[in-house]
Amino acid sequence: MSSAVQPADSATSAGNTNTSNPNDDGMSWWYKWLCKIAGVLGGISCAIAGIWNCVTINPLNIAAGVWMVLNAFVLFLCEVPFCCQFIEFANAVAARADKLRPWQKAFFYCGMAIFPVFLSISFTTLFGNAIAFATGVLYGLASLGKKGEGVGYARLQHQKPGDEEKLTGTTDGLAQ
Repeated sequence: MSSAVQPADSATSAGNTNTSNPNDDGMSWWYKWLCKIAGVLGGISCAIAGIWNCVTINPLNIAAGVWMVLNAFVLFLCEVPFCCQFIEFANAVAARADKLRPWQKAFFYCGMAIFPVFLSISFTTLFGNAIAFATGVLYGLASLGKKGEGVGYARLQHQKPGDEEKLTGTTDGLAQ
């Protein structure tokens, strides 16, 4: 019985590299704050431009404006849930949004920002959604990961063309 418990304890130990920490997405603390600030600014710009966009008689402009206000609400809910403290489900949504990977947030935020532009392309929708789209771009860049090792790239630049063929096991195409 004790031998069955032993592997389970070793699998959950801190030294195991197979388990991944959902909070460790490879982003530094300042980049996380930059993304959050961009999300707040994107929410503010979406809200202001969305309300301004609703002051019209064109139904597509009104629909785009309502969507932009909803974008602002979602950005505030996901990035700064303490601004929505009187909404009961705000912390649950924020916790779920924090579990998303950066590329998922990038896809979600960019998609939310593009939709009103497709509904009604205007100065207000373009510039109102620009910062929200930039937030998605920042999360997309975070999903690419950290910069590679400079020494390895420098070594690859100084290689001769024949060295690459030796590494891959191919020839220059003369011998078939």
